[in-house]
Amino acid sequence: MSELNLILLGPPGSGKGTQGERLQEDFHLPYYATGDILRAAVQDGTELGVTAKRFMDDGGLVPDEVIIGVIAARIEGPDSADGFILDGFPRTIGQAEALAEEMAKLGRSLTAVVLIETDDDEVQRRLGGRRTCAKNGHIFHVDFDPPKNEDVCDVCGARLVVRDDDKPAVIAKRLETYHAQTEPLVDFYEEKGLLKRVDGSLSPDDVGDRIRALLATLRLEEEL
Repeated sequence: MSELNLILLGPPGSGKGTQGERLQEDFHLPYYATGDILRAAVQDGTELGVTAKRFMDDGGLVPDEVIIGVIAARIEGPDSADGFILDGFPRTIGQAEALAEEMAKLGRSLTAVVLIETDDDEVQRRLGGRRTCAKNGHIFHVDFDPPKNEDVCDVCGARLVVRDDDKPAVIAKRLETYHAQTEPLVDFYEEKGLLKRVDGSLSPDDVGDRIRALLATLRLEEEL
C-alpha cells in the first residue's frame, strides 16, 4: 500500500505502546504517542510547543486545537511521508473529526484503526500488578515478571512500590474516562469501515502477529 497511516485504539494497559514500538520497527514508520509529541514540541521551542507548555506548567489540559496543531505538524513532515502510527490520539470524536480535516487538507487518509480489545478486569490486573523500583525505576509484575524476593528489586535491592497511577482507584478513574470519552470512537470508526479488532487478552507476540496479518490483508486487498 502506498501509505500506512494507523491509529492504535484501546484502554490503558491494552498494550498499545508495546505494539506501536513493534510496528515502528517492522514497518520503519514514526510512532507518535501524544505525550511524547507534546514534550518534543516544548523542547524544540516551536510556537505550538510554547503554547502547550503554558498549559502544562499551569497543570491544565492542553486544548484540542493545540494538540491537533502539534499532531498535524508531525504528520505533514517528511518523516511521515510513508505513513505513521498514532497512539493516544484522537481521544474524542471531536479530535477524530479534526484529524480527518487535517489529513484531507494534505490529500491523505487513514489506513486503519486497530482496536486492541481488553476488558476492565484484565486492565486492572496488568496495571495493578506492576511494581516499580523506588530507586532506579526497574519494573516488575506480580504475575508476569515477579521479583525473586517480594517487594525487593532484583537489580539493585531497593524497595518495590506501587506507583500512584497503578493504584486501583486511579486505574478505575482512567478506565471511566476511556469509556466516556474515547470508547465512542469505536462506533465512529466502525461506521467508516476503518476499525480492525484484535483480542488484547492474547500474549504480546500473538497480538503483534494478528496486527501484522490484518495489515497484510489490507495490502492484498489494495493490490486486487
